[in-house]
Amino acid sequence: MRRIQTVILAGLVSGALDILAAFASYASQGATAEGILKYIASGLLGAAAMQGGMGTAGLGLLFHFLLTTGMAAVFLLAALKLPALTLRPWLWGALYGVLTWVAMVYIVVPLSGVTGWKLPQGWNIVSGLLSHIFYVGVPIAHITQYGLRGRPRFD
Repeated sequence: MRRIQTVILAGLVSGALDILAAFASYASQGATAEGILKYIASGLLGAAAMQGGMGTAGLGLLFHFLLTTGMAAVFLLAALKLPALTLRPWLWGALYGVLTWVAMVYIVVPLSGVTGWKLPQGWNIVSGLLSHIFYVGVPIAHITQYGLRGRPRFD
């Protein structure tokens, strides 16, 4: 039960941090929270999601948290096989953040129903990587460390 709670907590925390960063980052480009969430929903629903209402935005938020919770589950399963992952959460979390960004950019989003998506360039690469390192990978690694070991380490 503790492992499930750890995965859920890590998924919720990393998901909240990541979506808030997306809202803040894309607001300067004129995007709205609702538009960002509909864009996320379009990954499964296709272009029609962009015309949907708040319910579609709610689905986008649900999809986002399902993704981050899945990312947390993968890290926890890896940590069960490789306990060293919990010894240096800053290091392994940062690396995991890079891996999650690469997976999203080169596998998940291209295979989704999002239309008109292009590979990020310039600052979007840097901001995406930093966001996934500090808002996804590192929190997941720290929460997993705590969940599996029961005590935080600051190294």
